[in-house]
Amino acid sequence: MSNPALSKNPALNGKTLSADELRRIYDQPAAQTQRPGVDEPAADAGLGGAQPPVIAPSDKPMTYENTISKTVLLFVIVLATAAVGWMMPALALPAAIVGLVLGLVNSFKKEPSVPLIVLYAVFQGVFLGGISGVFEGQWPGIVSQAVIGTLSVFGVTLLLFRSGKVRTSPKMTKIVLIAMVGYMVFSLINLIMMWTGASTDPWGMRGVQVFGIPLGLGIGLLAVFLAAYSLVMDFELIQNGVRNRVPEKWAWSAAFGLMVTLIWLYVEILRILAILRGSD
Repeated sequence: MSNPALSKNPALNGKTLSADELRRIYDQPAAQTQRPGVDEPAADAGLGGAQPPVIAPSDKPMTYENTISKTVLLFVIVLATAAVGWMMPALALPAAIVGLVLGLVNSFKKEPSVPLIVLYAVFQGVFLGGISGVFEGQWPGIVSQAVIGTLSVFGVTLLLFRSGKVRTSPKMTKIVLIAMVGYMVFSLINLIMMWTGASTDPWGMRGVQVFGIPLGLGIGLLAVFLAAYSLVMDFELIQNGVRNRVPEKWAWSAAFGLMVTLIWLYVEILRILAILRGSD
């Protein structure tokens, strides 16, 4: 899901940057010292005529390379801790709760916190490993199918984005955000009904049949679409960050945002497959 820590940063969301905004974001002067006759052409390089901030020799800007490296590192952490969850599935629920709290904290922090982002990956890995082990025991082969499905959606979305065929729009983004809120409300109500015993179906309201088709399939497909659109939002934010040469620390927020979306996508695909196999 798109990371608010990125989308609220004007250097990442594509908005025009003023000198004051540049100073706030980078904690350094917005204007560069130019050498007459040498650096004048760079004056128009920034968005809306604003120049990019000075990057000191000790500072590194955010790049695609360091964003990818940090994302891969978080992915490795998730895989490593998933092994723990796979062997001890009882840890899945507490890990999910801690992971949710850490996800919210990281999303709304003004500055990225590497330790908190790493801890998020740790606890989410335990959660994913736990539920994956349980699902695999019930339906052998389902985890590999869910992984392939997640990577396929990610790969296709990335290819379409790089080709320029898929982009976000203000109107569509508003619709998607409203749909996300509705989805979260539905999921919360469904979870409460399952915990209180108001619904005896293992999937809660998701198991309700609509014209012979479980409601969970339609909800799941909607969630996959929302997650795919969130990936496009994440890609655009990363692209804006690289273009604006934001400090490298924001690459951690970008990696965190991608992990949040990919974990959500995997869980939804895993649930869709389980509903399908359970109805056989």
